[in-house]
Amino acid sequence: MTTTADEAGRDAAVALLPVGSFEQHGPYLPLATDTVIACTLAREIAAVHPVRTLPPVTISCSHEHAAWPGTVSVSAATLYAVVRDVAESLRRAGVPKLVLVNGHGGNYVLGNLVQEAGGDMALFPGVQDWADAVTAAGIRTSVDEDMHAGEIETSILLHAHPELVLPGYETGDVVAGDRRHLLTLGLDEYTDSGVVGRPSLASSRKGRDLLGALVTAFGDHLRALDR
Repeated sequence: MTTTADEAGRDAAVALLPVGSFEQHGPYLPLATDTVIACTLAREIAAVHPVRTLPPVTISCSHEHAAWPGTVSVSAATLYAVVRDVAESLRRAGVPKLVLVNGHGGNYVLGNLVQEAGGDMALFPGVQDWADAVTAAGIRTSVDEDMHAGEIETSILLHAHPELVLPGYETGDVVAGDRRHLLTLGLDEYTDSGVVGRPSLASSRKGRDLLGALVTAFGDHLRALDR
């Protein structure tokens, strides 16, 4: 629990806003997987770096997953407006910098928000951050191949929240490398289960090393915000 007195004492110039989603993650990971991962990463970053953490945005742009029960989305315009308003509220409260800790790859509009923020906002992790962390953790599936509920996400949950991982990931692999019409046709064109990746390769050790590499990488983004 955090109080207003705690935040006054922290006097952080940078806030973290976890942005997740509420969408299918196959039969063995929860609908809130992206939110859980974003919050877990934000918590671990805050344990090392001088930042303030915010409650997560839990529903975002998951339209490509609409074929599966449980998925809920908002428009890109709505997500844009929510994050913009949060950033403005923070600025009025004396916190000028905001990092969007994004757990869902379909939130493309967040990149435009950062682009427009004039150096006051960052998006983390980026593509290169994920690629470096995957290498450091010994993940065998590429970032492109491991799109959804695969080796990466399952490993992180096996490490940080093993109680959320149900049986079935061990045999849940789906390889769908060519997804060029994903945004037009939806993910169900490429997978029956909703999985794209190789969760059978997941392990708690890989999840631990992934998170550790990402926490280290965050330091570069913090320095960029200080320029």
